[in-house]
Amino acid sequence: MTDGAPRMTSRSPLLAVLGAVCALGALSLGCGITYFEIPIETPIQPKLDVSAFQRVLIAGFVAGGSEDVDANQETVRLLRSQLRSKSSLRVIDAEVMPLIEIAQDQNRSATADDEVPEPVGATNGVGGAPERGDQPLPLPQEIRDEKDIEPYERLFANTAYWKRIGEEHQNPLIVTGTVLFMPHTRSGFVSRDQEQYDSFGRRRIVPTRTFTERKGFILRPKFVFIDGRTGATMHSESYREEILYNAQQNTPALSSYFELMDRLVPNFLNALSSQKIRGTRVLLK
Repeated sequence: MTDGAPRMTSRSPLLAVLGAVCALGALSLGCGITYFEIPIETPIQPKLDVSAFQRVLIAGFVAGGSEDVDANQETVRLLRSQLRSKSSLRVIDAEVMPLIEIAQDQNRSATADDEVPEPVGATNGVGGAPERGDQPLPLPQEIRDEKDIEPYERLFANTAYWKRIGEEHQNPLIVTGTVLFMPHTRSGFVSRDQEQYDSFGRRRIVPTRTFTERKGFILRPKFVFIDGRTGATMHSESYREEILYNAQQNTPALSSYFELMDRLVPNFLNALSSQKIRGTRVLLK
């Protein structure tokens, strides 16, 4: 009798804990716990103060990469459509600006201004060629990658030009920039689940690694926000998105473009107007 008493005493705390757990489980299962999902919205403040503007001009983009998609036209249409429904700014309906041609014209004009005839026999004083001012670098006629599009970015520093464009449209906020949408190929090992059966017919899933070639596209936009009153750049943002498909999958380039832009549009809108992140919270009763 004396040997049994200590064992009963040592087990009693454990039994009490187990009993409490079982009682709580029975309560939650038998009586049920009511809970409520409450929707919440978290506001995100815009990156730019656009309170001084009533109008916005999506002017156009220096675009290149794939010939299957006119990234200039498509980007302007998409951003105008998004701003009409999700921004308080009035979207200006204007022709899409061919910024590649405009940049090339400006470059030719700057080159012509620098080509000033030198006096006969004028040299740099060391017996070399005549001195010349720094001439603008030539612009690539075809934009295929980041290296080709980089020289065009000096167009956005031409404050006099953008101020003139702003005056023509009642001093709006001007949105412009570059868009590079180009095909991309990547090869490498990809993990996949493969279904196998043993000699008894039992099914199992075995992860395997296979060397696969995938094809897709890369989208690299740069959004430049210009004050139409002064022609000065207020803000700029660059993004990069990539999508890959199996080599056997035939996905149209335009579909891939819109799929990639869908990922970027919320970030673009957040620069101009306050956005809300929607979610839920659970309350127990």
